[in-house]
Amino acid sequence: MEVGKQIRMERIIDRNSKRALIVPMDHGISIGPVEGLVNLSDTVEKVAMGGANAVLMQKGVIEHGHRGYGKDIGLIAHLSASTSLGPDPNNKVQVCDVKEAIKYGVDGISVHVNIGSDTEAQQLKKLGKVSEECSRWSMPLIAMMYPRGEKVDDEYGVEYVKHATRAGAELGADIIKTNYTGDPETFKEVVEGCPVPVIVAGGPKMENRNDLLEMVEGAVKGGASGVAIGRNVFQSKDVVQTTKAISKIIHEDTPAKEAKKLLK
Repeated sequence: MEVGKQIRMERIIDRNSKRALIVPMDHGISIGPVEGLVNLSDTVEKVAMGGANAVLMQKGVIEHGHRGYGKDIGLIAHLSASTSLGPDPNNKVQVCDVKEAIKYGVDGISVHVNIGSDTEAQQLKKLGKVSEECSRWSMPLIAMMYPRGEKVDDEYGVEYVKHATRAGAELGADIIKTNYTGDPETFKEVVEGCPVPVIVAGGPKMENRNDLLEMVEGAVKGGASGVAIGRNVFQSKDVVQTTKAISKIIHEDTPAKEAKKLLK
């Protein structure tokens, strides 16, 4: 790995644990200014205090929510977008390029691809183009690879997740973010079939934080190189403590039942 990419990767993936806790905050473009993202800078400060490795956001809000205060934290720019009001929210278009993102001082680039969607071909083409640009600039690339569409019976099914994950690696992603299959044994199949680190998406909002921590523990046991959890972190009752609890599991292999003690 080139030294530039290695330096940036260490701002995303912990050099000791070889795992990452990323908090995506790109929800505003898709569903609006939801709870937890209205005051973006406050939330970023809290997840940094809790031990998150990096946050992920759209280009336009970086200046409003990332640098100049509190503990430093890695920054990933998300290049894909769609809104819930559009005719096809699964049709993710590119709204920024790598060269533009570099101007914001980012440590990594993220692209979203919905495998099985009607616009899969265009999204894969976009991923291939961004992958080439990231290689040129020694920039880590995170591919959010989700199985979705008419041919997908269960977007958490192991065969679909394995396929989506491998597709992202085949096109040059350095890290894959995808769905958790529900248990460590099936997720091991996903990790074994992917030559680059795989991290687990947080999924829908969970009312029970114990379920969240057990999911994180299961993902780690299944070989995940970390998690990327948004709403279940920034909309939690105590953002700092929730982030700390997840970080304990990710970086210290703390059992979920022990990490729960950090939650009020």
